[in-house]
Amino acid sequence: MKNLEDLFEHQLKDLYSAESQLIEALPKMAKNASDSELKKAFESHLEETKGHKKRLEEVCKELGIKPTGEECKAMKGLIKEAESFLKEDVDDDVRDAGLIADAQRVEHYEISGYGTVVRYAKELGHDGLAKKLHETLEEEYGADDKLNKLAESRLNREAK
Repeated sequence: MKNLEDLFEHQLKDLYSAESQLIEALPKMAKNASDSELKKAFESHLEETKGHKKRLEEVCKELGIKPTGEECKAMKGLIKEAESFLKEDVDDDVRDAGLIADAQRVEHYEISGYGTVVRYAKELGHDGLAKKLHETLEEEYGADDKLNKLAESRLNREAK
């Protein structure tokens, strides 16, 4: 990598890999959630995540790059950690609270990544792409907020 444009491309590919991995992981999280609202939140975010991946494909197409070619090791690790937790012998309510914790780690990683590519896009004069990427950033904030509200309104209490 020699410049910000190269780094921008690298970050986009990393996010594409992250979203692809998450598309595989979210159905498992939904399946293991015992709370119906949490299950719905994971299923809803799966559909959003498919849209995030498509949006990244559109951004990459506009830049003339292929979105593939990177493996997001951070997302791989976050998913591995969540899968490890699911193997633990825990009560259903505790599992739901733990699933939220794992999912929020993922959301915070994605928020960081999308915040970065939005800044890079603006710096590089790709204002239209920055706006498109910002849509995803806002959706990631929304997913995190939804998980927060589920945890704070009752799921953490139920896990006590």
